[in-house]
Amino acid sequence: MAKKKKVKEPKLKKRTKRLNRSAGGNFGIYLILLFFALFMAFPLVYAINAAFKPLDEIFLFPPRVWVQNPTLDNFQDLFVLMSKSWVPFTRYFFNTAFITVVGTVGHIIVSSLAAFVLAKYKFPGSKWFFRLVITALMFNGYVTSIPNYLILSELGWIDTYWAVIVPYFAAPLGLFLMKQFMEGVPDVLLEAAKIDGAKEWTIFMEIVMPIVKPAWLTLMIFAVQNLWNNQASVVIYSEELKTLPYALQQVLAGGVARAGVGSAVSLIMMIVPITVFIISQSNVLETMASSGIKD
Repeated sequence: MAKKKKVKEPKLKKRTKRLNRSAGGNFGIYLILLFFALFMAFPLVYAINAAFKPLDEIFLFPPRVWVQNPTLDNFQDLFVLMSKSWVPFTRYFFNTAFITVVGTVGHIIVSSLAAFVLAKYKFPGSKWFFRLVITALMFNGYVTSIPNYLILSELGWIDTYWAVIVPYFAAPLGLFLMKQFMEGVPDVLLEAAKIDGAKEWTIFMEIVMPIVKPAWLTLMIFAVQNLWNNQASVVIYSEELKTLPYALQQVLAGGVARAGVGSAVSLIMMIVPITVFIISQSNVLETMASSGIKD
């Protein structure tokens, strides 16, 4: 019996795709990104330096970006002015913090629940309701201020925290954003959870909300920014219920002599929104990269 010769199969060479990018090209891209980063950071850097400038540096022309003789006089003058008010500074801060926290949490909960129903359940009029939400995005808040005031007056909520908090629960941007994200959640995943005996609330809280975490973190950034800077002077009249932005704006009514105090006010009002943005931004990028599940 003749032995059969084994035929060696030719080995297939793995083709590696090489990126045609030179070191000079990478340097050019990084240089452009650095330029835009510095351009966007310039207002923040200028505001921080202006808050610590004495008055003679604030009125210099041409203005200087960097402070030459840093001082805390602007902040000291601000606290002196606020201490002369019959309502303590801490009361204004509590009013703003309460409105911001409760309004943000309520807005995320209401928007998420409504978006879950619109995205995963079909009922008569659901499409028309979502079109109504999209139409509401076209209107500025000033357009609906009079109807909003009339409704709040009938409910007896004028001159209360709820006059600012409750209307923000139904902001159309949150519902639109959450629905668009929840439509990307696989229906197969929800059906598997129902087969395992999970209730609707369990599916919503333990499956859907973690997947759409980038959406409600982004929504939190917008809500904190809008509510923290809300003066609420239209619907809140009592001085002990007024917000911090309103009180600080009254301090600035003194004119040019309070330009340094105004710089300190601008920095104080930026601290909270910027801090929330920095913390949430890292989480948004992380969850967008790790929780992208497709059907």
